[in-house]
Amino acid sequence: MKTRNKLLTMLLLSTGAAGSISLINKTIRIFAASRHILEDSESLCFKWRFGNIHYTKRGNGKPILLIHNLNACFCGYEWKELERYLAESYTVYTIDLLGFGRSEKPNFTYTNYLYVQLLSDFIKSEIGHRTNIVTSGISSSIAIMACSSSPELFDQIFLINPESVVESSLYPGKNAKLYKFILDTPIIGSLIYNIAFSRSRIEKALAADYFYNPYSMHARYADAFYEAAHLGKSPKSVFASITCNYTRCSIANALKKIDNSICIICGSAHPANKELIREFKNCNPAVEAYIIQKSKLLPHMEKPADVYNLIKTI
Repeated sequence: MKTRNKLLTMLLLSTGAAGSISLINKTIRIFAASRHILEDSESLCFKWRFGNIHYTKRGNGKPILLIHNLNACFCGYEWKELERYLAESYTVYTIDLLGFGRSEKPNFTYTNYLYVQLLSDFIKSEIGHRTNIVTSGISSSIAIMACSSSPELFDQIFLINPESVVESSLYPGKNAKLYKFILDTPIIGSLIYNIAFSRSRIEKALAADYFYNPYSMHARYADAFYEAAHLGKSPKSVFASITCNYTRCSIANALKKIDNSICIICGSAHPANKELIREFKNCNPAVEAYIIQKSKLLPHMEKPADVYNLIKTI
């Protein structure tokens, strides 16, 4: 009898704890989206087979496609500062990849190949012309693999602080499935995700790791990325896939065979910019590289005019 009472007490406590955590998770999602920073009157929708894709189209001229970094709190808002400059000379397409920002966030495993398909289908359906492409951070591998498989869709490729060739080749380890399973659980996984992408953590990471001058990091940036991280059906699914390396792909062979113009743009305070440039040039000597002074991982947010002038003149 005593054992049964103990089990019943433990069951009630665990049920109550689970209910409390679930309520906390729900409250966080509601609060994060309450400011509606990412709402855009010019928002367009690409109805892709795996989910609706949010994007904007601005300006006139040769098409240029902007691809945000593969970080669960990033989205097309990352290009807001640069977009204003580019729209003077280009037709600017700014996309929220599947699983990010205001695009749909289905609960499945996101892979590099999935995003390669998305880029190719988006260019064919929505742009309809050969296009320049600008990427940020880890999304560089998507553009490289997409260009390698369909070079006729791309013109110039600009990689802003791309992931290194070595890091791109990382693959899911032996514990990846278990870790992803934990992250995918509805209560504990959501709690881990909400802790990882709390507003305070996002703000600290932006100021410490992404901006050369922390005072360039406006509070609204943190609010926008916080909102982007908590919108949609299953925002933690893409985080689980990125963390477990499902979105990475070895790019060395693809880099070697690409004939398109490739330009690397690094912030002067990028901790490994010289090694990064060396790796890319070893794979493809035709790769050009430029440094944006007094910037770090987001020169297009911190020094948008400098990045624009560079893209325009190459």
